[in-house]
Amino acid sequence: MISIAVGVGKNNNILKAIEKFDNIEFKLAYDDRCLLNYILDSEIDCVIRGSLPASKVISQLKKKFSDIFRATYIQDNNHEFLIAPVGIDEGNDINEKLRIAINCSNFLEKLSIKPKIAVLSKARQGDYGRSKVIDNSINESNKLEEFIQEKTSFNVKNYNILIEKAINDNCNILIAPNGIIGNYLFRTLVLVNKWSSYGAVTFGLNKIYIDTSRDQSVEGYIRSIQLACKLHKL
Repeated sequence: MISIAVGVGKNNNILKAIEKFDNIEFKLAYDDRCLLNYILDSEIDCVIRGSLPASKVISQLKKKFSDIFRATYIQDNNHEFLIAPVGIDEGNDINEKLRIAINCSNFLEKLSIKPKIAVLSKARQGDYGRSKVIDNSINESNKLEEFIQEKTSFNVKNYNILIEKAINDNCNILIAPNGIIGNYLFRTLVLVNKWSSYGAVTFGLNKIYIDTSRDQSVEGYIRSIQLACKLHKL
């Protein structure tokens, strides 16, 4: 029987979600220290953040694992895709975003999905010259596209700020300019526009850890549990 630990905070939707499953041994964590211990416990198969705050857990994990980042797994109709980075302190340099693109691509290949990467920036190419912030973002997105092409065989294209085109072209990995913007994209698509999210897959751990929003619905937590079970079988 698979064992899954879940964090229980102020949003009790996570408790309603676990009632929908049989043949899973659930462990409940009511504070971040307990959740962290479950992540480090080799006898626990998967951990889901549930409705606990994430900042203390992630900061402690980053002390033990140097290359952690999160990618939100979203589904819209029949199109599934990852948005990364989504941690507000993640994806702040081009080398980190290159690692993110590669790890997300390898993850999709394990799910038998062919990666199609969209690099995003803060403006269109035609906006170059409007400010240093804009210029730096456009330059970095162009370099990131080149680096991915040089170092991998994955399909990649720089869409700049045109996320709508990237989604319409069925790109399944969206690389945001940084984790703050990635977090905004997640909140806009999932919490405002009600697209289905399975939570954020955490890379760089030797444990399946799904980082979920504290404000998620019962259905959202159910999808996170389903994703954890799916990943456990790989």
